[in-house]
Amino acid sequence: MKVYADKEVWLITGSQNLYGPAVLEQVAQDSAKIAAGLDGAPQIPVKIVAKDTVKTPAEILAVCLEANSAPQCVGVILWMHTFSPAKMWISGLQVLNKPFLHLHTQFNAALPWDSINMDYMNLHQSAHGDREFGYIGARMRLERRVVVGHWDSEAVKNQIDNWSRVAVAWHESQNLRVARFGDNMRQVAVTEGDKVAAQLAFGYEVHGYGLGDLAQVVNAVSAGDIDAQLDLYRQEYTVSEALLKDAHQLECLKNEARLELGMRRFLDDGGFKAFSNTFEDLHGITNLPGLATQRLMQEGYGYGGEGDWKTAALVRITKVMAQGRAGGTSFMEDYTYNFGDQNLVLGAHMLEVCPTIASAKPRVEVALHTIGCRADIARLIFTGEPGPALNITCVDMGNRLRLLVNKVNTVEPPKETPKLPVAKALWEPMPNMEVGAAAWILGGGAHHSAYSQAVTIDQVEDFAEMAGVELVVIDEDTRLRDFKQQLRHNAAYYHLKQGV
Repeated sequence: MKVYADKEVWLITGSQNLYGPAVLEQVAQDSAKIAAGLDGAPQIPVKIVAKDTVKTPAEILAVCLEANSAPQCVGVILWMHTFSPAKMWISGLQVLNKPFLHLHTQFNAALPWDSINMDYMNLHQSAHGDREFGYIGARMRLERRVVVGHWDSEAVKNQIDNWSRVAVAWHESQNLRVARFGDNMRQVAVTEGDKVAAQLAFGYEVHGYGLGDLAQVVNAVSAGDIDAQLDLYRQEYTVSEALLKDAHQLECLKNEARLELGMRRFLDDGGFKAFSNTFEDLHGITNLPGLATQRLMQEGYGYGGEGDWKTAALVRITKVMAQGRAGGTSFMEDYTYNFGDQNLVLGAHMLEVCPTIASAKPRVEVALHTIGCRADIARLIFTGEPGPALNITCVDMGNRLRLLVNKVNTVEPPKETPKLPVAKALWEPMPNMEVGAAAWILGGGAHHSAYSQAVTIDQVEDFAEMAGVELVVIDEDTRLRDFKQQLRHNAAYYHLKQGV
């Protein structure tokens, strides 16, 4: 079953009337076979739909307008089976508002050396038909992913998988609603930002609510629903009998169930898929939600701490991109360092790290939370799964939005942390702590991020290009002198891009 069963990517094949009906009939048959083959690929998570071959400017414009208005269509794959004069594509590409992938392929893989003739050559012209099409994309300065290779190869299918996931995430971003419970943590700079600029770039809406609005819904949760939720906790996590038999701890656990059910009801009733809150604004509710927030993230909601609506949206978008893949995605914070033989970052937060990144079954623990509202709060405790991951952050640079991404390698902690009652992950930034952390700071990276072991840098790049925002990458090839020069060049480019 498709991961995104209700989403489609359309394969639109370009040709022209020059070649006659027999060639065009073959083009249509080949396109249908390619669409069916891609649709049947187990790794491609959306339905691939073949559209009629387009041969004139009017047909191209019509199918682009159709794609724009089709809610199930999240993007289009464009391929020139024969030579398709690119001036025909100008009006269609000018109005197309769905992402597109340029597939540079041909129907047959190998040349029929013994029988190849001019009829074969006229039919299989992608080698130069796609170059003609590529020129008009470059001339119009259109952002797109170009995938090269035979359509039936695993490498091409994997690239289409990656891109189609981003197209679905872009569709989600266009329709996402983020709820802010309270405001930002006071005096903090990086979690602030221009919500209008973010909506113009990413499409998502941010709505603010007082805590009293949430408290009304939370307080209406029934005792029966709370008891049913406790049964779920016992099934999914390790919950000690000592906790369940201790009246105070049990009440703390019930309180998280009440908060979780109330927040979910509030979010679902308002059509929200992401939310933020802050420990400095809790009037009307018992405490900063711990287990409740972790559970909601586990179900796919985005979250940002201290009122960080940009990260809340980014976590949701990243979770959609990663849906169905191995590896989790979570709200994260660079919390503290280990300097020594191996310089490492301990990533954590006060309470809210998503259990999808856990290396083993999380356990429920009740511990004192001392920041903001001093209270005993139930939370999930676990350590992040070792392996490669990304930290992705979105920052407002004043005249533009920047996505900053750092490749990291998550490792097993060398020792236990018995007195640290929070979920955590331990990683080494690439290329190393000294360069990685310095580059992050030079790039204005936030202390909050979307941490994911399921998405790739290429996917983040595709998303940034769909949004038209700046992307800055820190990876194994980063050198600080070159990195600083890249930031200077980017500043000039994005300033000029805005025009006078």
